[in-house]
Amino acid sequence: MTIRNPVEWGVDQFRHAALAVESAGRAGRRTRENLHSPPPAIRHIGVVDLGRVLARGLDDFAAYRTDVIFLCVLYPVAGLVLARLAFGYDLLPLLFPLASGFALVGPLAAVGLNEMSRRREAGMAVTWTDAFQVFRSPSFGAIVLLGLVLMAIFLLWLLAAEAIYQVTLGPAPPVSLGAFVQEVFTTSSGWAMIGLGVGVGFLFALLVLAISVVSFPLLLDREVGVDTAVLT
Repeated sequence: MTIRNPVEWGVDQFRHAALAVESAGRAGRRTRENLHSPPPAIRHIGVVDLGRVLARGLDDFAAYRTDVIFLCVLYPVAGLVLARLAFGYDLLPLLFPLASGFALVGPLAAVGLNEMSRRREAGMAVTWTDAFQVFRSPSFGAIVLLGLVLMAIFLLWLLAAEAIYQVTLGPAPPVSLGAFVQEVFTTSSGWAMIGLGVGVGFLFALLVLAISVVSFPLLLDREVGVDTAVLT
């Protein structure tokens, strides 16, 4: 393995990123969206197939661990930003719903990683910038539309979490982080909030799983409509 000059590597990665952004701009000017399409043939899978999928996923991670880690670092950065907003604007009750709600938009965030795996399976050279090739996908409009659906579900989850807080520990905001944590774990209202929050959050997560576990990979694989992808 050749160890490259960090400056040279950085310039090369920047060049790849610039090309990806340029491609994204061209794709963003597309006006045609394939909203409806014939359903694809559905093949059933078993436990053995799931094992193979996990093995191939680990193999992809091992091959491009640096690129994947670079992309995934966006998650903790976003979490820090959310934490700052929560502490700065009396949103402590929504701090955990905001952080856990990332799982609801996770399938959209993982589209770039799916694209990297798809290109590797096709025998193409892959770098982290290839994650942005999603913008060139023929189904880009459908991906955006489904992503907006997930964002709407995420916002509904936050509204539900706020309502749960209001009927348990609310309506007054917590006076401090310490007082809030103490109320959550040492009072019956706090435990009621935890129970309701986990139950309602599970239903939201189940909904997202049902509509997106196949949809995003299918949209990357071929040009189909959102309705076809979700129903599949």
